[in-house]
Amino acid sequence: MAVFYTELSDELIAFMREQKVFFVATAPAQGRINLSPKGMDTLRCLNSSTVAYLDITGSGNETAAHLADNGRMTMMFCGFSGDPIILRLRGQGRVVHQRDAAWSQLAPLFPELVGRRQIIVLDIDSVQTSCGAGVPVYEFKHERDDLLRHWAERGEAGVEAYWASNNQVSIDGLPTRLLDQA
Repeated sequence: MAVFYTELSDELIAFMREQKVFFVATAPAQGRINLSPKGMDTLRCLNSSTVAYLDITGSGNETAAHLADNGRMTMMFCGFSGDPIILRLRGQGRVVHQRDAAWSQLAPLFPELVGRRQIIVLDIDSVQTSCGAGVPVYEFKHERDDLLRHWAERGEAGVEAYWASNNQVSIDGLPTRLLDQA
């Protein structure tokens, strides 16, 4: 049975921190829905109603484009081990770029991972838990290092060149604002 809360409790924050993967969903007013898995040491709970994650350069930049369009975002955490809980955080997301003033306050909260692109912040409107009894139990083995190794091999200039050629618009043609001027 689903239970709704207005903010995160200490217990839910602890649950989030234990998860090795979480999912981010966004959708523009018109266009495709995006659902992306996230991992590594990229999630931070800023307070009981705000979470943020360090976004590492990927094949696309759908989340940023969708947040620029309307800000709607949902994050989901599944208890793949331990208690069978599903946690959904819904609210308004925003992108903090490296050029933004807020970057200097948020970036030190995260490790300096190669390929870091932006920080996504979610201002939570609704917290929901539900039963995850249908979710299988998985055993965590290790983090993958493929993505970080890939960006390390390309170097900072290669990452920025990739942003310019592959991360400027969503698959539906919406601007990501990644390289906009301040």
